[in-house]
Amino acid sequence: MQRQIELIGAAWGLGGPEPGCAEAPAVLTPLVIGELERCGVPLRAGPILSPSRAERRKQLAVSKLCGLLASAVTDAIQRGHLPCVLGGDHSCAGGTWTGVARAIHGDLGLVWIDAHMDAHTPRTSHTGRLHGMPLAWLLGEDDDPLYGLTTGVIKPRHVALIGVRSFEPEERVRLDHLGVRVVYMDEVRKRGIGAVLDEAIVIATRGTAAFGVSIDLDVVTPDEAPGVGTPVPDGVSGGELARALEGIGQRSDLAAIELVEYSPRLDPTRRTARVAIEILRAALCGARQQPKVLA
Repeated sequence: MQRQIELIGAAWGLGGPEPGCAEAPAVLTPLVIGELERCGVPLRAGPILSPSRAERRKQLAVSKLCGLLASAVTDAIQRGHLPCVLGGDHSCAGGTWTGVARAIHGDLGLVWIDAHMDAHTPRTSHTGRLHGMPLAWLLGEDDDPLYGLTTGVIKPRHVALIGVRSFEPEERVRLDHLGVRVVYMDEVRKRGIGAVLDEAIVIATRGTAAFGVSIDLDVVTPDEAPGVGTPVPDGVSGGELARALEGIGQRSDLAAIELVEYSPRLDPTRRTARVAIEILRAALCGARQQPKVLA
């Protein structure tokens, strides 16, 4: 029996260079609802979390929002639902997966599908942008605990990255030292996205109670999905990624799914939104069809 999907919005772009990512949940939520209703998947529209106008400090705002998101995700799982978090920039992952880890009994695995590693800490970051740090927070890597973003809820041996093609040396050194499996884009091209996703799921499910999937839309080639916070050339085909993820939402050990970094204001023709909906429809409905969405 398929679990009810609970959509949760992380409506902020404070962590990256593209503030328009904050608009993504408002645009994507009704489209996802329409697609899931078409394929008969039970769903619930959960909260859409956004920053307080009174909080001007980005780091503290993100810390508070991640705390609220973690609580919302935990509550959804405790209700027996499958959370689907719609970002927002990728800093929301600190809240999503902390919330999942609180709700399950045992270790959590994570498949991180992204053009970037997102494994900086404040001292190694070249930009100071928080959307480049959430994987490091989740792995317990921190050199500036001031804002309380580091949670250390995931063990390196249970994490696999797919589609990486833009990173700094410090991130690679960190993940290599920790023993995290990174599938770079060259390997994806050689083996195919389906094969590397299968391997990543094995890593994320070996010795864990549950696993999650975090999808940064910039993993998709900008020829297909240009409306993202930080596009990187030569990525994965959106259609191929959708086929690889088809039906994953029906797995009982999938704890949550997350899709981030869509920016509606950079997507006037809604090409990127179509890719996002196609991916989520395939993952959550178990069949890949042409989305009806978007006038």
